[in-house]
Amino acid sequence: MTIANDQIAVDLSKYCYQIDLNELFGDKNPVHLEVGSGKGTFLVNQAQLHPQINYLGIEWANKYYRYSVDRIRRWQLTNVRILRTDARQFIKQYLADVSVAAFHVYFPDPWPKKRHQKRRFFTPENLLEVARCLIPGGQLRTATDFAEYFEIMQQLLLHQPETAKLFQQEKFFPGPAARQGEWVGSNFERKYIKEGRRIFTLAMRKIEE
Repeated sequence: MTIANDQIAVDLSKYCYQIDLNELFGDKNPVHLEVGSGKGTFLVNQAQLHPQINYLGIEWANKYYRYSVDRIRRWQLTNVRILRTDARQFIKQYLADVSVAAFHVYFPDPWPKKRHQKRRFFTPENLLEVARCLIPGGQLRTATDFAEYFEIMQQLLLHQPETAKLFQQEKFFPGPAARQGEWVGSNFERKYIKEGRRIFTLAMRKIEE
């Protein structure tokens, strides 16, 4: 069966409220969500290695989004979907409780200017939404090259009472698609490693009640 672009790209205009992820993928396999998919390197590699897992990517930049859709189509991957929207709003409005097995947030925009910091993905409000959507024992995995942003992530996930009580830290093991010396295996990571930047990683698991 040949997969067309419109089977890969999710049209949010068709949905008024929450999306049934099982219906979206046509099966009941666990769903991993990547925030900021870029050119789709992580999605494509992971989907090939784990056909029993469904991958949903979110990318705001239109040129990267269109590139990813075409790339996924060329690989004819049936377990990947991608959409172009604001990840924070999508998670809040369209994802049901306990519907996601893992969130992957690699090299999110640090928004270093103070007036832009409200746009950051890692905020107390957004992490509460992530925890709501994760299944018990589900993972949140993140990596960044921005030391200041990493300190904020650690503060929120390890020390701030409202959010830290929902997660337990665990060791961040390199992903199966990562090459030697890599943690994730994404385009951004490979670019930053070549530039000699240090990579900071954090892996959290939602505490099972």
